[in-house]
Amino acid sequence: MQTFSTRMDKAAIGLSLVCVVHCLLLPVAIIMIPALGATFLEDETFHYAILFLVLPTSLVALGLGCRKHGHLGILLIGLTGLSVLFLILILGEERIGEIGEKVSTVAGSAIIAFAHLRNFRQCQTTKCHSSQVA
Repeated sequence: MQTFSTRMDKAAIGLSLVCVVHCLLLPVAIIMIPALGATFLEDETFHYAILFLVLPTSLVALGLGCRKHGHLGILLIGLTGLSVLFLILILGEERIGEIGEKVSTVAGSAIIAFAHLRNFRQCQTTKCHSSQVA
């Protein structure tokens, strides 16, 4: 049976991958399907929405994992990735450019996904994903 922490790790990994796919495939999709360029996917609202989902999911999953297996470094890696995503929103495309924003977003998302993979593996190793919820 999957625990709450396991499900949150998997959800956070999936959300990080959504960020990567969005950044890498949206320009291609806009060229191929011009109507897509006018949608919410290109708007900053999409970035805020994804971060709004990634932030609590990541904090809960990494926090629970850290509390159970005791590896603070994994939590710090995740916080670094979240900080990168926040910094991108604060600076905006105007300051770092479109390419800088995409590269930074992919890097931040990859850092978060890496932290969740380590958290997931560490919890499997130390058996902290037992049948207990939270």
